[in-house]
Amino acid sequence: MNLAADAAGFVLSGVARLITGAQGHWYGCPPKAEQRIYFANHQSHFDWVLIWAALPGDLRARTRPIAAKDYWTKSRFKHWLTREVFNAVYVSRTRGEEEDPLEPLAQALTAGDSLVIFPEGTRSNKDEPQAFKAGLYHLAERFPEVQLIPTWIDNVQRVMPKGEVVPVPVLCSVTFGAPLQLEPGEDKHAFLDRARAAVIALREVAA
Repeated sequence: MNLAADAAGFVLSGVARLITGAQGHWYGCPPKAEQRIYFANHQSHFDWVLIWAALPGDLRARTRPIAAKDYWTKSRFKHWLTREVFNAVYVSRTRGEEEDPLEPLAQALTAGDSLVIFPEGTRSNKDEPQAFKAGLYHLAERFPEVQLIPTWIDNVQRVMPKGEVVPVPVLCSVTFGAPLQLEPGEDKHAFLDRARAAVIALREVAA
């Protein structure tokens, strides 16, 4: 990361806290520099910025958000921001039949990075997250040594709801829960339901 990206990252984390007053709340897992997948509810384009800003600096440096390639690379500024400041992992929402959508994530995990992902696969304006897609299960199966941290983002839909581009100052919070793991022989649907329930349960903690 160059000096301009370092400065931009510092400013953005400060702006995110200024706009939202957000701080990370840790329940069941300390903010330690361990390899993790933070999986969260998804309500706006601001979500991963908020999670990133809520992490301590040493965790932020090794944690990469997942970003939709078609959206975040369609302008020079967005591309620079996500590549140089956030070191995002780009995923394609349009791909060939034989293309593995999880391969960029697997490469990042193999390299030792932590990730921020949104298992719903799309933003939602509902009170509860939609059903989780299978990606989280396959990552848990392939990388059993990586901690899976349920994460609840509260109130961010009012900061930058779907369809808006300018953030509005609103108090938000990010709550990190106890790690999950895929149990031996656990069915995919059972695991995804359990993971989703763990995220929803943090809503009560954050209230």
